[in-house]
Amino acid sequence: MDYRPLPRAPVWFLRALAIPQTDIEVRVDGCTIHALACGMPGARGLVFVHGGGAHAHWWTHVAASFSQDFRVISLDLSGHGDSGHRSRYSLEQWTEEVMAVATAGQIDGPPVVIGHSMGGFVTIATAARHADLVSGAIVCDSPVTEPDPEIGAYRLREAFGRPRIYASVEEAVKHFRTVPAQEHYLDYVIDHVARRSVRSVPDGWQWKFDREVFAQFGGGLRGVALPYLSRVRCRLALLRSEHGLVTADIGRSMYDELGRVTPVIEIPEAGHHAMLDQPLILLTALRTLLADWDHSEPRRRESG
Repeated sequence: MDYRPLPRAPVWFLRALAIPQTDIEVRVDGCTIHALACGMPGARGLVFVHGGGAHAHWWTHVAASFSQDFRVISLDLSGHGDSGHRSRYSLEQWTEEVMAVATAGQIDGPPVVIGHSMGGFVTIATAARHADLVSGAIVCDSPVTEPDPEIGAYRLREAFGRPRIYASVEEAVKHFRTVPAQEHYLDYVIDHVARRSVRSVPDGWQWKFDREVFAQFGGGLRGVALPYLSRVRCRLALLRSEHGLVTADIGRSMYDELGRVTPVIEIPEAGHHAMLDQPLILLTALRTLLADWDHSEPRRRESG
C-alpha cells in the first residue's frame, strides 16, 4: 500500500519513515511470521514487539531512529499484521517467533527485546525462556498484575468483536480506535498506524488482526505472564505511562517481584500507547536506558 504522511507531520517523523526497511519472513511451527528490518546487518540488535491487535508499524517511527547504531527488527506476531494466523495461540509460541526473527534478522549477539502492552508480556516470557539469548528487556506499560486491556475489551464486546468490512481505506481509518482509549493522540502517527492496520478483502478493507487471539485468551495474559516475571535474569526496565495502565502501585509490585533491581521509569503526559502520543519522550527514555546499559554494571538480586 502506498503511504503518504499527513502534510503537517514533523521532520523527525518523516525522517524516521524514510529510513529503508526490508521485509523478513520466517516459518515458525508452520506459520509465516513477518518482520521489518533496518540498520546494518551484523550489528547488535533491538527487537520491538507490538501490543494486542497491533502490528510492527506501531513501532516504525520510534524503532527506525535506532538504525544508525543497531540492527532493528519489528515483528508481526502470529495473528497480527502481515503474519499468518494460527488455529491456537500461546505466549510461549510468540516467544519462539521473537527469537526466530532475531536470528533471521542477522543480529550480532543477544538482542535487547522491547515490548508494549501485550508485547511486554511476550518480552518478559522471552527473556525468561531464552535467558542466554536475550541481553536485555524493556517493557512499556504492561501491567502484569492486572488483566490486559485487549482481552477485557473483547469480553465486554467493546472491541475486537464482530468482523467488519469497510468500503475504503479512508472509511476504515475513520473508525480506527485504540484499546484502551486515551485523551491525546498525534494525528499523523494515528494516520500512519491506521492505514497499515487494514488489508484488502474481496468486498473492501478489513483489520488485519485475528479475533481468535482475544477469544482464546479470554482469561487474560496475566495468569500466563506472571510466573515468568521472577525468572527474568537479564537487565530489565519497566516504562510506565503517567496516564497508562501500570499505576504506581503496580509498578512497585513488579519492582518487588523482580528483586528490587529493575528501574521503573514514568513517561510523563503519556497514555497507555506512548508511541501514539509521546513518541519523542518514549524514544528518549529508550535511548537513555540503552546508553546506560552500555556503560554500567547491572545490580544483582540478593540471594534468597
